[in-house]
Amino acid sequence: MSANVRARRPPSPIPSQPPRSQRFPTLTHSRSDADERRTLASKGYIPGRKPHPSGGVYVTSAEWKLLILITLIAVGIRLFRLSQPNSVVFDEVHFGKFASKYIKSQYFVDVHPPLAKLLITLAGFVFGYDGNFDFKDIGKVYERVPYIAMRLVPAILGVATVPLSYLTLRALDCRATTSVLAALFITFENGLITQSRHILLDSPLIFFTALTVFFWVGFCNEDKQQPFSDHWWLWLTLTGLSLGAVVSCKWVGLFTIATVGFSTVYQLWLLLGDMRVSARLFFRHFMARALCLILVPALFYMFMFWIHFAILSGSGDGDGFMSSEFQHTLRGRGMADTYADVAIGSVVTIRHVNTQGGYLHSHPHNYPTGSQQQQVTLYPHRDSNNDWRILNATTDGSEPQDWATLPLTYVAPGMRIKLRHAATDKALHSHDFRPPVSDVDFQNEVSAYGVPGYSGDMNDDWIFEIYEGSKKDPQSKRRLRTLRTHFRLRHALTGCYLFSHKVKLPDWAYEQQEVTCNKNAVLANSLWYVETADNVLLPPDAAKVNYRRPGFLSKFLELQQVMWTTNAGLTDRHTFDSRPDAWPRLRRGINFWVKDHKQIYLLGNPMVWWLSTAAVFSYIVVRGLLILRAKRGCKDFENSNKSSEVRHALRVPLPRMELALLPILPDEPSALSSSLLSRSILRHPPFMWCI
Repeated sequence: MSANVRARRPPSPIPSQPPRSQRFPTLTHSRSDADERRTLASKGYIPGRKPHPSGGVYVTSAEWKLLILITLIAVGIRLFRLSQPNSVVFDEVHFGKFASKYIKSQYFVDVHPPLAKLLITLAGFVFGYDGNFDFKDIGKVYERVPYIAMRLVPAILGVATVPLSYLTLRALDCRATTSVLAALFITFENGLITQSRHILLDSPLIFFTALTVFFWVGFCNEDKQQPFSDHWWLWLTLTGLSLGAVVSCKWVGLFTIATVGFSTVYQLWLLLGDMRVSARLFFRHFMARALCLILVPALFYMFMFWIHFAILSGSGDGDGFMSSEFQHTLRGRGMADTYADVAIGSVVTIRHVNTQGGYLHSHPHNYPTGSQQQQVTLYPHRDSNNDWRILNATTDGSEPQDWATLPLTYVAPGMRIKLRHAATDKALHSHDFRPPVSDVDFQNEVSAYGVPGYSGDMNDDWIFEIYEGSKKDPQSKRRLRTLRTHFRLRHALTGCYLFSHKVKLPDWAYEQQEVTCNKNAVLANSLWYVETADNVLLPPDAAKVNYRRPGFLSKFLELQQVMWTTNAGLTDRHTFDSRPDAWPRLRRGINFWVKDHKQIYLLGNPMVWWLSTAAVFSYIVVRGLLILRAKRGCKDFENSNKSSEVRHALRVPLPRMELALLPILPDEPSALSSSLLSRSILRHPPFMWCI
């Protein structure tokens, strides 16, 4: 019986792997990316996790010494003779002036968010700046201004950009020599040097952009190693904070947000197609990125404006850009409660609805053309020349009765009224004369006409029309109510409407806003409302109203709209500008400062600009050729070390039956013999393994 028993043959030895060439070194955990590791793990290859530096920044001690040396060179270049020139340079006219207004708490409006301006202001405040220098003209010598300290903020941030560029490239697994070359390019780039030596916003913007890229690269490296670890959350949160800082310097930082956003969408797209990622895990990835890359930057951006509003609590030259409700929150612009009802004989101030709420205004100066009567304009500030008395106008031309002797008569729709200027006793008047600026047939001049004791003529008569009232005040739709009723004034004889737009009058009218009578008036520009009203016939206990005080969110949203509108209106060119089409070729720079036969002229480093421009176009051409070759079946993209190493490791021919009997060997990167891998190979024919 024993003779019939066939002894089991011992398992065949594991075939030895072919010797590896220098081109295909041993596969290690640190050299395979996340997708390859997931692929290998699904097939049973589970390498042991090795320690890695946070963010994947491999920097040796020798590199740190070299980086410190390069940084010291950047310090010398950007800080050498920072005090020169000792006068205002280029846009220091604007940003130095904004620092003065911050220190004096005078409200202003700028097209850029506040972070960079706040940093510059902080430096000036710490070194004792009192805000009394006006920064009026380029070349004006500084007096009692710590301008060196204020210039030091952009300079330091410009220096910090140099080591950031080195660390970012090292985190991208570039060689140390490549990273050094990039850091030196930024160190000696003329444009960056010029911008970082003056009170400008560009250097903070570039620094925070570089910081965002560095944090994002660090996060991506952590995401490949261990998602949802403490370091993973730290890099992601820092990226969000840096994104908020970028857009809080200038709105051009939105391009940085778009870059990170596209990268995030690509990451989520890959995760969505990975069948090993459950729906719950994908939702965690999505919510983490939404929280840190959307909510955190938004909160940071809004916090900068909260500081902006807290500092600029007083009235300033930016009041006219804001709504009446907003102005009411500023110190010095608060308004006492005023009568809600408007009647014949009331002294009122009338504001325009559409163009930042300027007041209907007149002053004792005449038009140089047309009728040469007294000017009527729109003026953004409170003044006694904004006061008008509402009088009744009779339709039969008879002498109107004294309003003080008549019963109280509220102003209602269809009523024929006159508006008499309280300071000069002239009536609001229109006639068939063309306005001084808007000289077209459908526009008539509006003036103030008359002499004391003269009741006026029919060209002073206006028909009152209610357009809309407040939902909270039903009476505002039936009669004129302060702050609540929007109305139009139609000229009784010509049928044109009292109108204003953003056209400015010349210097002889102090560049105030033009007021006309328009026969084809746009509705929004022909709407008015009463801001204040006073009438001696009203009892002291009559109903009074005031502006609703807007909260932070309302003020924030209104300022964003004003910034957008103001920025869209900046279309005029000036003699110092440089257009984007001239930048890659360095055809023209920007003239910053000229004085005493000396000049500061921003022009990029030709080596950096020309080489970088050539590199971009070269990459596009080479990449396009490789894509075309891949379309024809060439394997250019499959010849990288990493993919070749994996293919070589998994192309080992293993007999099917013997693999099933392989023992579990120690978990080493080169051991492709675990039981999980054996079961995976059994599902496929032998000698057919290929990635």
